[in-house]
Amino acid sequence: MCGVAGSYQAGKTEEIQAMVRHLRHRGPDGSGVSQARATVLGHTRLAIIDVANGQQPMKFKRCSISYNGEIYNHQELRSHYLAGEPFRTHTDTETILRLYARFGPSSVEMLDGMFAIAIADGDSLFLARDPLGIKPLYTGARGDALYFASEIKALAGITEDIQEFPAGHWFHSQIGMHRYYQLDGRARPANDFAEPAQAAPVLREVLHAAVQKRLMSDVPLGVSLSGGLDSSIISLLARELLDRLDSFAVGMEGSADLTAAREVADYLGTRHHEYQYTEQDMLAALPDVLYQLESFDPALVRSAIPNYFLARLASQHVKVILGGEGADELYAGYVYLGAIRDADALQTELVTITGQLHNTNLQRADRMTMAFGLEMRVPFLDVASVGFALGLPCGWKLHLPARREKALLRDAFAGALPQHIIDRPKEKFSKGAGSSETISRIADDCVSDSDIVTERARLSAEWGYQLPGKEALYYYRILHQAYDDKWIMPTMGSSRSI
Repeated sequence: MCGVAGSYQAGKTEEIQAMVRHLRHRGPDGSGVSQARATVLGHTRLAIIDVANGQQPMKFKRCSISYNGEIYNHQELRSHYLAGEPFRTHTDTETILRLYARFGPSSVEMLDGMFAIAIADGDSLFLARDPLGIKPLYTGARGDALYFASEIKALAGITEDIQEFPAGHWFHSQIGMHRYYQLDGRARPANDFAEPAQAAPVLREVLHAAVQKRLMSDVPLGVSLSGGLDSSIISLLARELLDRLDSFAVGMEGSADLTAAREVADYLGTRHHEYQYTEQDMLAALPDVLYQLESFDPALVRSAIPNYFLARLASQHVKVILGGEGADELYAGYVYLGAIRDADALQTELVTITGQLHNTNLQRADRMTMAFGLEMRVPFLDVASVGFALGLPCGWKLHLPARREKALLRDAFAGALPQHIIDRPKEKFSKGAGSSETISRIADDCVSDSDIVTERARLSAEWGYQLPGKEALYYYRILHQAYDDKWIMPTMGSSRSI
């Protein structure tokens, strides 16, 4: 992965160099800044493909690119659309650049992967973000100038008008904003699969293909393994494709995740690594967790804490890690969804929460892994996987007395993993890791009843934001030490991020 930064119609390389310094953690393997007419591009590189030759910003003809992501079909795109061209590197970066030079903004629709792209196109600027917003991108205006960066911290101090670039969109300074991808919530015709059992082998094939393409790497790769259903499925599929696989698990002493992860790792024969963290470890890491996360939303912070320790552990052994994000949204894994008894209403909710992932679990996954120069790939959120899952009859996903949450996933992989892992109930990462109750208690001890009343009234008056409780205020106070209030802003969904 990498960090993207830049400006359009500003022309000050010194500002972009300062932005790049705030993104060093995203790309510890190199950095660069270059000016192309009206655009200045900055980049920090985490070298994954063609380690020796993929430096950015990269130039081809009239275009220069700064790019963060992985394009899993870039070799196929070269063969089909760019055959015979004399490539200088083996990188997906050069593939994107040449495709854009030939086909323009529509080339984004050819890309299969996760990405945030900035291209200086003569006197114009082109920006694009992947369909689901797996990779982050923010913009901010100052006068006539437009600034952009992978994280808000790079824009803080330069502009107060910080906006999230929308997922599934591209922007061209001469054309405007264009939406190229939209989640399709329409179910398949009922006769595609007469019953869930008929869908199971196709579900396995779709996920197998999603995992296989995400093994593309010139550097060591591993898996996040909590011992829950989702991460165990991804680990199973990766292990079937690799002779050796490193797995990683974290939790507090005695946590359920550590026990389950050890068992799955032993069952699959992975090279397993784990880290047990303490309350003091959590308190020491919390300021950096919040600074990197760019949010004080309690649910997001709770899950970010174990992810922070997981990323730190994994980064000591690999540079790429696979995770199970997206399964709960696509296959109705959350407990609250059990209250929905109507299939159409459930479908609407699943499409909604999948579309909000860039502000929830994907934000947490990106920020925590990139804090340690680690790339996270999410097979469940492969575009084909998303289309398949949301195209299934949603009545099959209802939580009924005879059907559990994520029943389609459990049934599809029954027999491939230990049965009690298949049957393991859904737990939030922070709860399975054993840290959610601990951090909630600490927050309660540090924030008085009068504090919450005072701050709730202030934030409601100044932001129109309803502070949910002591835990949010505890995180906000820590985050405020790193960022001024004028750069603390709302995100979409229930979170509030800087």
